Amino acid sequence: MEKLSGSLENVVFHNDENGYTVADLDADGEMVTVVGHMVTVELGTHLTLLGKWTNHLVYGRQFQFEHYRVDLPTTEEGLIQYLGSGLLPGIGPKTAAQIVERFGQETLRVLDDDPSRLLEIPGIGKKTLSRILGAYQDQRDIRKVLIEFQEYGVSSKMAMKLYNAYHDQTVAILLEDPYRIVRDIRGVGFKAADQLAEKLGVDKDNSKRIQAGVVQALRECYAQGNTYMNEGELIARAQTLLGVARETVEGGVRDTIISGGAHMDDLDGKRIYYPMGLYEAEDATALMLTQLAESHFQTDAIDVGEAIDRYERHMAITLDEAQRNAIKTAVEAGLVVITGGPGTGKTTIINGILNILKSMRLSVQLAAPTGRAAKRMTETTGEEAKTLHRLLEYHYDDNALTPTFERNGDNPLELNALIVDEASMIDIVLMKSLLEAIEEGTRLILVGDADQLPSVGPGNVLSDIIESGIAPVVRLTRIYRQSEKSQISVNAKAINEGRVPRIDNQSDFVLIPEKNQEGIEQTVLDLLGYRLKDNAGIDVVHDVQVISPVKKGLVGTIALNQKIQSILNPASPRKNEHTFGPVVFREGDKVMQIRNNYQMKWQDTLTFEEGDGVYNGDIGTVKQIADDKHQMTVAFTDGRDAVYGFDQLDELSHAFAMTVHKSQGSEFPVVIMPMIGGSPLFLNRKLLYTGVTRAKRMIILVGRPEHFIRMIQSDDSRKRKTGLVFRIARYRDLLS
Repeated sequence: MEKLSGSLENVVFHNDENGYTVADLDADGEMVTVVGHMVTVELGTHLTLLGKWTNHLVYGRQFQFEHYRVDLPTTEEGLIQYLGSGLLPGIGPKTAAQIVERFGQETLRVLDDDPSRLLEIPGIGKKTLSRILGAYQDQRDIRKVLIEFQEYGVSSKMAMKLYNAYHDQTVAILLEDPYRIVRDIRGVGFKAADQLAEKLGVDKDNSKRIQAGVVQALRECYAQGNTYMNEGELIARAQTLLGVARETVEGGVRDTIISGGAHMDDLDGKRIYYPMGLYEAEDATALMLTQLAESHFQTDAIDVGEAIDRYERHMAITLDEAQRNAIKTAVEAGLVVITGGPGTGKTTIINGILNILKSMRLSVQLAAPTGRAAKRMTETTGEEAKTLHRLLEYHYDDNALTPTFERNGDNPLELNALIVDEASMIDIVLMKSLLEAIEEGTRLILVGDADQLPSVGPGNVLSDIIESGIAPVVRLTRIYRQSEKSQISVNAKAINEGRVPRIDNQSDFVLIPEKNQEGIEQTVLDLLGYRLKDNAGIDVVHDVQVISPVKKGLVGTIALNQKIQSILNPASPRKNEHTFGPVVFREGDKVMQIRNNYQMKWQDTLTFEEGDGVYNGDIGTVKQIADDKHQMTVAFTDGRDAVYGFDQLDELSHAFAMTVHKSQGSEFPVVIMPMIGGSPLFLNRKLLYTGVTRAKRMIILVGRPEHFIRMIQSDDSRKRKTGLVFRIARYRDLLS
């Protein structure tokens, strides 16, 4: 690494939360732009930076540093600049000059060893002295942490995270247990902790390391969608991660359970292991679902059958027996599941339930897991639907690894009924939080398509509830959303039943044969470039969504997004753009938030309401890129604007193409879906069904017909490891 020293003369940008800084450094009379992470930025501070020179496409030559050290000034002129920079409250340039004139080269020694002597300076009293010493102590602690960690090769970015968590105790805490950072600091994983521990001299067989490795191995449940892990799988994964003997891992597993870092249970005679958070979520969910399902409501004040008749007359529709049963059950039961594919009338039923419950003067709330699903629910019912996070009034704490909710058992939702759409997307952790906020006497109505892909997060909640038999389940099978020529709903039903539908390419269900990925890619681009526009009059920018089964490869979302951007939003002198790693963001680009950010500020462009939180899967358009402010504004489809610093752009991806998983909870007028070969554990019927059912007006599949057939015939999707059904059965036995 190269070294650069100088005085901090100008701060262009500084993010207080993560320390990302762009500044100008006076290096021997030459003004240099430096970029990296700093705990604090005070003008006049003397710094030594370690990093490399880079050439930015827009900003030119700059020094990108990974480590930095605060160098205390040695000259009287430097001391005056340092003390008078605003670093210490109550000391301006004039007072700084008086201090240095009084103590000369001994100034910093006085601050360190005999600070009461500052009272000799006119204008400095006891209160000001106290403020000065507090700030100076903080600066000294920061310098100490930075200096000590640089010896271990810790970057300034990581050092800032550590200091913000532990302050002056940072070094002592990490020397005792460097693996604490995995538990305490958001965004720090086992690998980073293990690298730090190695530099600190921690032995590979250290018990704290082994326990941290066991916990990390169990965390793979989150990525795999499972809530628990079998014993053999846990031992094997932990052994691979830690590189130690099996006996050592087995001892670590026992210690982890004793210390409360994991939970061991028995399922069908087999020993299983949970991450503690998932065990608590699953067990609490099972108990609360069992209790909720015991509730039944008397409806003597209203004839439900007659109320359904009135709803039919008002809407000029005729409900079938399953639909009438769904509405009646939702009015009378504490917990009910309504499930069915596209076009089976789920929206009609939601409106019917809403109509009758409101006629009974009951308070009803609509909700959905994502902003897109909530917006669609609002549009189809005329009533406000909230995201579950907003409904539960999430609260973000910098010191917590996960957000908490203001609505809980101590502050429950004051509702008579809650209707949740797209319930298949709810994972076990969110379901636990939702149930905690529902007080006795509230109806919970879960609506969704149990045949879609399960939630991105761990668990298989909707399907497990159905399988458990804990609640009445109404299955809708008859298709209503169908014109004479529409085949989307009909073919989706056939796919879901394992039947290969007949495709004549004369309707809204189209299959374009292509032999290889090169042909698939070109066909997708041609459809967007001219074929759809010329032949169907479709607005390819707003109406069409490309959905791919994969991220990588020629027809993966990464490559397709780059190609589609050049077609739908090409470069122009009238459009600002910003390069972030391999991605070029451009004004007018379609983008998606790819992780939950509970702190992100937003403003509603219509009501001017302000709030916090942008969530994984939220879609928007790049509205403005402001180079001078180092920020980018995204206008989300629900009317909110959010401003991203350039260092936050790793939270966004292009959304011209998205994966099938990311498309869940959304509907698009036209969907184009590439089909490729691969493992039936992944490229299977459930994936195909989920992709097809995202389309409202037209679905265009591109690829080999045999791949289409193989996906339909493959019902080998990997069943998630969850214990919810077992736990519900156990609680039902205990409470009966």
